Amino acid sequence: MLNFLKYVLATFVGLLIFCFISLLILIGILASAGSDNEVKIANNSVLELKLDKPISERDPKDPFSELGFSSGPFSGFVSSTDGLDQIKAAIRRAKQDDKIKGIFLNMTFVDGGMGKLEEIRKDLLDFKESGKFVVSYTDLSTEKAYYLASVADKIYINPMGTMEFNGMSSELYFFKRMLDKLGIEAQIFKVGTYKSAVEMFAMEQASEANKEQVTSFLNSINSYQLEQIAKTRGMTAEELKNIQDNLLVRDPQDAKKYKLVTDVGYFDEAIKYMKDEIGLEEKDKLELVQLSKYKKVKDKNISTSKNRIALIYAEGDIVDGEGDEDNIGSRRFSDAIRDARLDENVKAIVLRISSPGGSALASDVIWREVQLAREVKPVIASMSDVAASGGYYIAMGADTIVAHPNTITGSIGVFGVVPNMEGFLGDKLGITVDHVSTGKFSDMPTVTRPMTGQEKQIMQHQIDQIYEVFTSKAAQGRNMTQDQLKEYASGRVWSGIEAKERKLVDVYGGLDEALAIAAKKAGVEGDYRLKELPARKTFFDELLGGSMGSKAKDQAIKAEMGEMYPLYKLYKKASTIVGAQARMPFEMVVE
Repeated sequence: MLNFLKYVLATFVGLLIFCFISLLILIGILASAGSDNEVKIANNSVLELKLDKPISERDPKDPFSELGFSSGPFSGFVSSTDGLDQIKAAIRRAKQDDKIKGIFLNMTFVDGGMGKLEEIRKDLLDFKESGKFVVSYTDLSTEKAYYLASVADKIYINPMGTMEFNGMSSELYFFKRMLDKLGIEAQIFKVGTYKSAVEMFAMEQASEANKEQVTSFLNSINSYQLEQIAKTRGMTAEELKNIQDNLLVRDPQDAKKYKLVTDVGYFDEAIKYMKDEIGLEEKDKLELVQLSKYKKVKDKNISTSKNRIALIYAEGDIVDGEGDEDNIGSRRFSDAIRDARLDENVKAIVLRISSPGGSALASDVIWREVQLAREVKPVIASMSDVAASGGYYIAMGADTIVAHPNTITGSIGVFGVVPNMEGFLGDKLGITVDHVSTGKFSDMPTVTRPMTGQEKQIMQHQIDQIYEVFTSKAAQGRNMTQDQLKEYASGRVWSGIEAKERKLVDVYGGLDEALAIAAKKAGVEGDYRLKELPARKTFFDELLGGSMGSKAKDQAIKAEMGEMYPLYKLYKKASTIVGAQARMPFEMVVE
């Protein structure tokens, strides 16, 4: 009887899901039939960029758009980020769009890495070449937001607002005391003086070596960004450094005094300036077009060439197996590279990497596919915000490595952590564990007892071997001896500038430069279109695979936890570590 009721309930739930999906499809068909889905832009419009969502490499796919919901309550339902690809495409389209007269940067907090901001800033500068205006307004400006705003013709800050311009800092979290209180011992194995990812488990503050490397790459990135700001504000980098170091900007009037902004004024005053520039009357409404709307404008310049360049997005932690949309699964990305290698229409491959690393095994699996692809067609690596440790591992086999001066890279090193939870189980939970094995090492590794001296030697030997493989392959890819490569390894993190000086990268630039290099090497300059990989999941893939539910859950957790959400993410990362790792510190917040 109980089994019968279970089957009836399962059938009933299945019918409900079927009816729900059918209803969505029907509404989608009716919606698409009732409209042409054409986005209309009014004359004398201004593209408004708020950039108030986290910026990912690739615009998230809205599964509801497949059902005809190009607008309305379902539009953007799962879009929790803005894609760098669509932000750049919108700015470039606006440059050529006669209906768009300028760009309004209405920004406060910009949640994006330095590499992504570099690409957006470059496109904003290119947009200004059209003669159209760029205006910025803020109530509260972070340093990242100002880096973009500094390109504007007019920069407004609210008279009661705040501007952050005090240099860069990095916050590192340490959990040694917490583990001690819980009775958990972190048994650590690593190679590299600067391999600092394990310090969070074993120390209460950063080591001198770690402080040295963080100080070095922060100063490198900060100096570069001051030079770029100086060019657009008509100042010198030395003047800006003096303002930073002495915190000379403490209120909006200071910001104007030191020429960081052009106007201390309100939102309506920025609007009035743009109206005057366009030639509108005071009573006229200024049409501000949101990015979410403008990115749906159809691109009329889509190439029909048979030649393809495969653009493979590798963003997130590197993990074993299939992975998901938020990380780099070795199987999924190996399949993507293999697909590009075997496709005769694909003439070159560009790997767009934004990753702090992860599983050493997964990194090596992907590296192998890069090598196979490189044998038959050009492979170019484009580094975004960060391409370090395992991220560098999958880049180092490319023909050419392209990085921004403010990219974070390097961190060539390996570590492993085996927790000993015997104290936690026994002293905190009252659980004891006994072991019965067929051999001396049958239960290695286990978290229920401390490792023996011999087991620790075996584990360290395995880590050492992986490091030798890592540095050997990196040296081969960079045309160095292994000893030369090791001078820049030891887990040390570098800025893009520092990495290029040490020949760990080849060329400064972003994705555009990487694509141009790939097209030239393949002999298809100006005659190609992109094939973006891995393929995006469809609505039904999202629904049946459960990822829509997990995204909704993650958004709910983020909304509930607020500022504590980064610590939750840190916990989730730490809980998924399996095997030897080639990664940077789990959470390095650079502001």
